Amino acid sequence: MTMSQRCSQNENEADKLTKLVKATAELTGKFNLSDYIWFCKNLDLQGFGKRLKEVRDGFDSMMERIIKEHEEERKKEAKMDGGHAIMKDLLHILLDISEDKSSEMRLTRENIKASVLDIFAAGTDTSAITTEWALAELINHPNVIEKARQELDSVVGKKRLVEESDIMNLLYLQAIIKETLRLHLTGPVIVRESSEHCIIGGYEISPKTRLLVNVWAIGRDPKHWENPLEFRPDRFISKEGSGKNQLDVRGQHFHLLPFGSGRRGCPGTSLALQVVQTTLATLIQCFEWKVSGGEGIVDMEEGPGITLPRAHPLICVPVARLKPFPST
Repeated sequence: MTMSQRCSQNENEADKLTKLVKATAELTGKFNLSDYIWFCKNLDLQGFGKRLKEVRDGFDSMMERIIKEHEEERKKEAKMDGGHAIMKDLLHILLDISEDKSSEMRLTRENIKASVLDIFAAGTDTSAITTEWALAELINHPNVIEKARQELDSVVGKKRLVEESDIMNLLYLQAIIKETLRLHLTGPVIVRESSEHCIIGGYEISPKTRLLVNVWAIGRDPKHWENPLEFRPDRFISKEGSGKNQLDVRGQHFHLLPFGSGRRGCPGTSLALQVVQTTLATLIQCFEWKVSGGEGIVDMEEGPGITLPRAHPLICVPVARLKPFPST
């Protein structure tokens, strides 16, 4: 979708890209002394500058190679006078904009690389981490996963695999995702800048002040959530006189902001929800999930990083539930 390539076709490249994405999330989420003490600004006391340069150079070399491949492909198409139309991906569109002399906005090569890097950094690790947290919570709450299976069997059945079009009818699955996003945000802090002078909670905020919105704390605030530390998807299922199932994760309700809100909200919200919901539904439908040791309980400790990953990777054993697997 982004560059018309699958990293799974090349294990070495897939491993390299995964490490780069994880390193980016880890470094941007760590405390950097130089960010807070002005006279340390130009001192790389913790070695962050060196590591960031290594990550940047790694992304840059990979992107430079892929951009050159796209440019060669575009030259071949031009020579064939449109005889062989290429299927355009995001990178092709960005290159079109950069070459359009009549465009109001001219993209440089660095702009293109930065745009693609944003897609990788914000759109890959986050969905995987959310799915991992959701599965960990389900293993620790067998009553919840059983209820989700009953819903899947009722709506989808056992003769076919769940599809994206089924998600709208899987209300309990949607509630599981909402509850996971409430407790385990992949963007625990939202950074904004005030555009004008304002007063919030009695504090005067000057224009161009950097503001940090602690979305992680909002999702666990006992003023808005009953038993906030408890994983309970039923809180999003409608009861008489309650509008909890109407709570939207797209930024319309201030106490549930996993994707931010407003014009600066995550542009990939719809795609992320579709990917996570469909993936989790398939995992629930097709497998029983077991963990060894720890009396079958998954450790829920959080690790460092801007995307709030698990402290320890989720290692579990899938046991086929549907035999044989239904065809798609």
